[in-house]
Amino acid sequence: MPYKPGNRLPGERASKLGHLDVIKSELVNRLIDEFEHDEGEAEVEPLVWEEFGEEATPLRLIFAVDGSMQPIVSTTPPYKELSFVKTSLIRLDQVAISRVDQKAPHPLQLRDILADSAIYHATVFPMRAVSIPGLSNYDAVRRIIFESMQDESIDAQSFKTLKWLAYEKWTGKPTQSPNFECPHCRKDVGGLPPDANTGPCPHCKGELYLTDMLGFHLEMGEDAVPQTVATAYMLVHETLFLFTGIRHFWEAKKQKVLEECLFLKDGPLTLRSQYSKLVIPIRRFFQYSQEHGITIHMAGQEKTGAFVDHLEKIGKHAPPKTVFLPSNDYIRREVQSAPERAEPYGIRTNYGNKLFVKTDPHHKMVISIPTGEYKDSKELTDLIGINRILATLPTIKSHRHEGALLPIQLANGVASLSTYPSAAVLKMFAGI
Repeated sequence: MPYKPGNRLPGERASKLGHLDVIKSELVNRLIDEFEHDEGEAEVEPLVWEEFGEEATPLRLIFAVDGSMQPIVSTTPPYKELSFVKTSLIRLDQVAISRVDQKAPHPLQLRDILADSAIYHATVFPMRAVSIPGLSNYDAVRRIIFESMQDESIDAQSFKTLKWLAYEKWTGKPTQSPNFECPHCRKDVGGLPPDANTGPCPHCKGELYLTDMLGFHLEMGEDAVPQTVATAYMLVHETLFLFTGIRHFWEAKKQKVLEECLFLKDGPLTLRSQYSKLVIPIRRFFQYSQEHGITIHMAGQEKTGAFVDHLEKIGKHAPPKTVFLPSNDYIRREVQSAPERAEPYGIRTNYGNKLFVKTDPHHKMVISIPTGEYKDSKELTDLIGINRILATLPTIKSHRHEGALLPIQLANGVASLSTYPSAAVLKMFAGI
């Protein structure tokens, strides 16, 4: 590795002539020839793409969530760092969407649609060299997370949804929260009692927040907080926003309205690492709703990553209005190029199964749809609400970006911190 540049001296440059000896290898030369040789499109294993018709009725109401995280670092030592996080939730109806030009939507139309149909949440975390008097960054961030979840500008809706999921309140018989590690003594806590916001650790009597159950503290040091905490908060809050509409209709006993809604998330339906504690109650909720005859329509769309890259390869020759449902074995072998594993793909982290969709010759996407309890889906009927979701996707697509969906595109516009407000404005007001 070369030396990096400093304040006085330049960095070390890599030697270009040092590569000459490498190409003396016969194997290396064969690889270079193969890399440079164009044989046209690579052969793709024949796949069974299933047709989907338009006999199902598109869903009437669309809810979409997205988030953005923007780190701000000072330009002089000790290089102070803050991370701003913003999440948004928008509501659209099919009448409003039908009036928007899919290729060139008018800005004033979009403004009118979002005027009374979007809410957002924002917070900020001290990452490095920024502190709150009397608190370590470790405790400060724990407190910020707890208070931010109770954002009064949105009537603490996210925190209410967190409690609804953690205590499985949809059953009418709340349980205790999932167990977690105490942020003070690091011993296992059996969970907080039903509907509690806080409570004492049974071992060290330290104060516990319900948000500690999510495990943000497991990534933090005493005085420094990695950016992954801010990113994880954004992803968790997106999930809570996504379920806020579901909780609202469920508690109001408006199940008929709920069944006419599509809940869209930017990104896969997954929560990784310690944050996957919410995955189990989420799966139980979908299973419970199915068993009680209530269909919840939800989908997450992936814009980048291995699955999107794989779809580019396999989707070129797929017929329009078709879908391909990959098995766990196919995902491991063809997408991840991974060896056999003891556990199936996503068994601990995913609450939705992957689906490749091609709606027309130019529009294809990777989405995730819940199944309830974990399944290695072999049939499309395992995916909850699949027919109406597939009937809705063509009505909400956007031609401004590859595989874009208009609701997610609009939610991204509200949540984006790169332009609204700009990173320069954040930096100015942060004073760093």
